[in-house]
Amino acid sequence: MRSQTLTCALAACLLHSTPAVAAPPALPQLPQLQAYTVEASWLQPIQPLRIADRTWQIGTEGLTALLVETQDGLVLLDGGMPQMADPLLANLRRRGFAPHDLRLILSSHAHADHAGSFAALKRRTGARIVASAESAVQLARGGSDDLHFGDDITFPPVVADRVVMDGEVVSQGGVEFTAHFMPGHTPGSIGWTWNDTRDGKPVRLAYADSLSAPGYQLLANPRYPNIVADYRRSFATVRALPCDVLLTPHPDSSGWNYAAGDAAGAKAMSCKAYADAAERAFNTQLAEERRKVR
Repeated sequence: MRSQTLTCALAACLLHSTPAVAAPPALPQLPQLQAYTVEASWLQPIQPLRIADRTWQIGTEGLTALLVETQDGLVLLDGGMPQMADPLLANLRRRGFAPHDLRLILSSHAHADHAGSFAALKRRTGARIVASAESAVQLARGGSDDLHFGDDITFPPVVADRVVMDGEVVSQGGVEFTAHFMPGHTPGSIGWTWNDTRDGKPVRLAYADSLSAPGYQLLANPRYPNIVADYRRSFATVRALPCDVLLTPHPDSSGWNYAAGDAAGAKAMSCKAYADAAERAFNTQLAEERRKVR
């Protein structure tokens, strides 16, 4: 009994003699998710704007989404931001069509501001999506692991139904859309050309993809080693397009002002002027990058 009492006393002594351990400092709170925010004009829907007899701009003031009306359903070129599905379908109805009349969606490139609504549109209309192989991969992963933006501008993933090659023709309802590869802005960038009429006169329409390099690493880019050569080739491709009327994913890049209504194309550029201006900006950016690495 005495031994047990002594043992308890020693334990109590040791307990009281052990220095107190300070609580670990609180860890910093995790940051909030940052949404992909864009210019207000990119999110401002507009009424359908006539480009040609069968071709209409139905996107927003700052993002192009072209509706082409054929003898057998509708074709849409690009679809804007993820939140654009409802306004696009509303503009289909304003043109007298139902969602199921949309048969094809042609992609320029797989960024959230142009392909963001594809998943919702495909689900709600049954339309088939057409893209390049490079863009099809990016569409399927919702823009994640982008070569330049990482996971910053993701969007709902969607599976492309048809992969096209450079120069391939996609036909719908008597209208033929020709794919023109113009890599650079993304490796899978495509421009599209087709024929329409304006007041009964033939007109060749060109939807050339973006030629900008917003913050891109152009020199010794480990994930895109041929980026400079691709841009050079794409400038030449755009200059050679059959092109009476040029449109681009970002209208201001080619002189369009969709908010101006009937005067929207008053300052629209030619394909050559668009490529020349883009190449000058590219050369300036490239020279500045070279200067910084010296």
